[in-house]
Amino acid sequence: MSPMTRKDPIHVIGGGLAGSEAAWQIAQAGVPVVLHEMRPVRMTDAHKTEGLAELVCSNSFRSDEWETNAVGLLHAEMRRAGSLILDAGDKTKLPAGGALAVDRYAFSNAVTAALTAHPLVTVNRGEVAGLPPVEWDSVIVATGPLTSPALSSAIAGLTGETELAFFDAIAPVIHRDSIDTSIAWFQSRYDKAGPGGAGSGGTGADYLNCPMTRDEYNGFIDALLAGDKTVFKEWEASTPYFDGCLPVEVMAERGRETLRFGPMKPVGLDDPRTGRWPYAVVQLRQDNALATLWNMVGFQTKLKHAEQVRIFRMIPGLESAEFARLGGLHRNTYLNSPKVLDRGLRLKAMPRLRFAGQITGVEGYVESAAIGLLAGRFAAAERLGHSAAAPPPTTALGALLDHITGGHVLVEEAAHPELPGQSRRSSFQPMNINYGLLPPLDDAPTTAADGKRLKGKERGFAKKRLMSQRAMTDVGRWLDGG
Repeated sequence: MSPMTRKDPIHVIGGGLAGSEAAWQIAQAGVPVVLHEMRPVRMTDAHKTEGLAELVCSNSFRSDEWETNAVGLLHAEMRRAGSLILDAGDKTKLPAGGALAVDRYAFSNAVTAALTAHPLVTVNRGEVAGLPPVEWDSVIVATGPLTSPALSSAIAGLTGETELAFFDAIAPVIHRDSIDTSIAWFQSRYDKAGPGGAGSGGTGADYLNCPMTRDEYNGFIDALLAGDKTVFKEWEASTPYFDGCLPVEVMAERGRETLRFGPMKPVGLDDPRTGRWPYAVVQLRQDNALATLWNMVGFQTKLKHAEQVRIFRMIPGLESAEFARLGGLHRNTYLNSPKVLDRGLRLKAMPRLRFAGQITGVEGYVESAAIGLLAGRFAAAERLGHSAAAPPPTTALGALLDHITGGHVLVEEAAHPELPGQSRRSSFQPMNINYGLLPPLDDAPTTAADGKRLKGKERGFAKKRLMSQRAMTDVGRWLDGG
């Protein structure tokens, strides 16, 4: 029996979303897997439990609409591929408009239960410090944004690369009974019900909305800008933010109207007291199945805790808010993946190591799990002696893989502004799934079924539907081995 067909276990380091998904895919392929999770032996600043796939930043997997939203398309492809993360998400979903939001604790419990019950999965609690033992000939590193210093240093030594880094911010969570519903009201934008079921009375009112007048909004912006914020250590000072998870006060610094056209946009929300859209609105999304906890949507923050309480209680309806969790920051790291990883997500300098999740340069819960799914399938196929075909680039899965293994460009910049000459650097940055990563259609739609010419948004939606339909056809062929 060749080394590549024996059934020695594959080792997965990290029990987050990517590691859990990778372990599941391996076991479902009939290959034994050992999943290493350091919690509770060693806890982190961001995690609160020892559960696998614990959600720490948000409880939302974002849009679940597969035809016109790229992350919804990724959901659909992962469901077709037997994703544990999407299955657990579907079983623990909460009302959230067009989004797939989950009860974070029930979700983690579902993932933990499925993996611990699988006969081919062994869960080992304890930290893997530094490089894995040499006898582990197939390893998936899925340690996410909290990769230990010892392992980070070992990887840097192998690749000769200095990992890039950015900050993720966490939004506060509020006790439902402390929200004043004589001011805040239940409504989804344009009354749209989501996959978790309709919220209040079956109407699709899945969000709590706190309205602001122009004066209230401007006063709130002033407070955000002046608020006392976390002071970074010297080595963190040059670390950028990821644009998809910007702290609310950083958005405010980019312009007074930025928030009103971002997480505080009032469109599609009718204040029952006035019958009109407010000037701005703060939305809260259900955070647990009991609906006792509500998450401030888009309100990641680096404000100090006392400032969060003071400033967020300026929001109408939250004057007496009690916080179950205040916002915070954690530092993220990721590889220069196009340079150091091959198409099978293997480290070029040490091919027995694969990488999955945020450390590869994807951003978002679903994207991290998706790369875990691919890494698990690739590792299992290799162990079984099969070819591990990559998903087509026309799929969301394939587009993400292409992005992190080559979907970047080199840009020219001055090595030293005071000196002549140019140097080259990679533009590779963390990325959420989006239609821009998929190849364009050969023939973009120009007319509707009734023959009318498509314009503006209608044409955009028609294009997205065709790209999504193409993706689902192609992912089906890939999964069927075609």
